[in-house]
Amino acid sequence: VQLQASGGGLVQPGGSLRLSCEASGFNLAVYAIGWFRQSPGNEREGLSYIGNSETTPHYADSVKARFTVSRDDVKKIVYLQMNDLKSEDTATYYCAARHTMWGDRGWDKSYAYDAWGQGTLVTVSS
Repeated sequence: VQLQASGGGLVQPGGSLRLSCEASGFNLAVYAIGWFRQSPGNEREGLSYIGNSETTPHYADSVKARFTVSRDDVKKIVYLQMNDLKSEDTATYYCAARHTMWGDRGWDKSYAYDAWGQGTLVTVSS
């Protein structure tokens, strides 16, 4: 199981970015993907979760209505569209995978995931 997150960069407050999480070496269709972020001195925060195409995504309150997660199992990519970015969104963003057989229990807990991407840095600053 390999994941690679990309799409980070510098953006002004109020701007948008789309992060990508590319999967390889496994069947993405039977894996759920979680997005997390971590800034210096803070714990890793669970942001969103997407199971298979029949389940409803989950979002942390801090990003609800601003971030949208989606998946393309053919391309084996999961996206995190981030709108109305704020300075407090500055962090390194990670995607993580776990099998869908576990359901959505603990979706926002980093210990609940088996594989992680390397992280992509998002900086929101004017």
